[in-house]
Parts: sequence; structure tokens; C-alpha cells
Amino acid sequence: MEKPCIFSSDMPGTLGGIDIWKVSINADGSYGKPENLGAKVNSEGNESFPFIADDNNTLYFASSGKQGLGGLDIFQIDLSKSNEAVNLGKPVNTEKDDFGFTFNKAKNLGFFASNRNGNDDIFGATPVCGVEVLTVVTNAKTGAVLANANVSIVDDKRNVIATKTTNEKGEVSYEVECEKSYSIQAAKDGFESNTFGVTKTKGGQTKVDAALQPIESIITETEIVLNPIYFEYNKSNITQEGAFELDKLVQVLKSNDKLVILAKSHTDNRGSDAYNLALSDRRAKATVQYVISKGISKDRISGKGMGEIEPKVDCKEACTEEQYAQNRRSEFLIVK
Repeated sequence: MEKPCIFSSDMPGTLGGIDIWKVSINADGSYGKPENLGAKVNSEGNESFPFIADDNNTLYFASSGKQGLGGLDIFQIDLSKSNEAVNLGKPVNTEKDDFGFTFNKAKNLGFFASNRNGNDDIFGATPVCGVEVLTVVTNAKTGAVLANANVSIVDDKRNVIATKTTNEKGEVSYEVECEKSYSIQAAKDGFESNTFGVTKTKGGQTKVDAALQPIESIITETEIVLNPIYFEYNKSNITQEGAFELDKLVQVLKSNDKLVILAKSHTDNRGSDAYNLALSDRRAKATVQYVISKGISKDRISGKGMGEIEPKVDCKEACTEEQYAQNRRSEFLIVK
């Protein structure tokens, strides 16, 4: 595919002083009628020094009319999409004039001109590698897209970087760094929350299909069955993973307004009996408080700390770390 022919001009029809235009090249080598690139690129100021990257879609240009750091700033826009032009920011742009940006994809290196030092000098710029993580949230049973789902992107240390809501296509997008591990946590009322891994890439776009199971048969005659809600060693705070599971409980209680629940919290067998009983009581209270904070009446859920007297794995003194973690848990019994 040939690159579009892009140029700058102050010919009649500009939005400001100098605008960026495109023109088609006919089969016989002649040129078509110039077309103004419009307000997403041009402004009431001057836009000039256009450069089309190797992908034939990414346009770099300098503008004095768009909001920037001062003087001429360099902007980038994908002409194949409907998004706005983006300022490249510091350190490429300064309060002085920065212009004439070009980019060599093979060498992953850009060049531009700037008078930041008092003269028009040429500078090099190595881009920070970025990845677009496109997540599509769907109903796992029907395949239907789920709008207004909450989607968080989490780093490898389990820190939530940002949370967004899916659009009408069930989509949400994040920009993250290359070659780093991330995960997507997706949640929506009436569906089981879940976590999805993000494949490491060296750039471009990676897609995550986040299919959520509708909340259905997790209620037995005696309890509400969730994935284990584990606690960190010697702590009573609700973890991010625990919150995702407790959100399922909240949905069950909202859908079944007659249910009354007892949350039983357990510890592992490290520490004294008295200490573990107190710790489990704090965990039970934290669990109950989380559910109440989501709009459930305090009359419908209570908590009880069990200490270490009802281990899930009766491993005594020879427990592995995994077994200890299994014993640090909460259970949800149906009172009525």
C-alpha cells in the first residue's frame, strides 16, 4: 500500500494559518483534489512538518495551535481511527519550538528538530515501548458482550493500575509497558468475577477475552459456595482476590433477599489458640463489613471467628505454605 501524500499549505480552506492536507495520486501519476485533514489535526494556529510512519496510518506533525508546552509542539495521530491527536509530551516537546519529527521503525529511533538550546538543532528520540491491552468482556454461556462491566488492570505485584467500565461493545483498552506481566480483573453484577492473564509482548496490541460465568448454582441447602477467600499470613484485610469472591456473595444476597448468612473465619495453627481466635474474629468482622459496604443489610450477615479449631487440612506441625493458606479462609453458611 502506497503512503498517502501529505503536505502543509495555507491555501484557501484552511482552519487557521497553515494546515495539513492530503491528496491522492492517480494511476497516470497526476494528483487529485487536495483534502484538508480537518479539526482532529488542524487548528486555528499553524500545523506543519507532516510525516507518515511506515504503517501508513500514524501521522506526526508540529502544531502551534493545539494545547501544548509552548511554541511548536509535536503531535501524533492514527489516521485510521477517530481519536484525537496526542501531544508527545516531554522530553520530546519543550516550551520552545519542536518540529520535523520522523521515525525509523527498523531502528526504533526518531529524529526531530528543536531550538531549545537557542539554535535549530537535530535530536534523536527513542520511544518507550508500549502495549495496548484490549479487553472484551462477554457472557461465557451466550457469548453476548457485556457493557458497563468493571475492568481493572493489575501489575505483577497485584497493584491495581487503573479501573475502567466497558463500552457498548464490551470493550476497554489500557496502555501498559512492553515485556511486563499484567492481569485483567473483570466484574459485573450477576456474573462471577474472574482474573485473566495478559500475554507479554514487545509492543502493539494484545487482546484479552474476558468471558464471565453467570452466577447460578453456587447455593446449596446449607451454604453459599465460593472459591476460597484466603487471607495473608497474620493479616485480616480483604485482599483484591478476596474482594472479587465476596462480590459474588453480594450478588447472591441481592438476588435472594430472604437469605441470612453466617460468615465463619478460620486461621492456620501458627500462633497461640487465643491469638488465633482473636485474629479470626477480626477476619470475620472484615468480611462482614465488606459485604455490608456493598449495600447488604447488617441484619442479613454476621461473622464468627473460629480460630484454628476447624482446619480444612489437618496437617498439625508439618503443614506446607499452601496448606497453611488453605486453612486461612472464610466460609458462608445459610442461617435461614
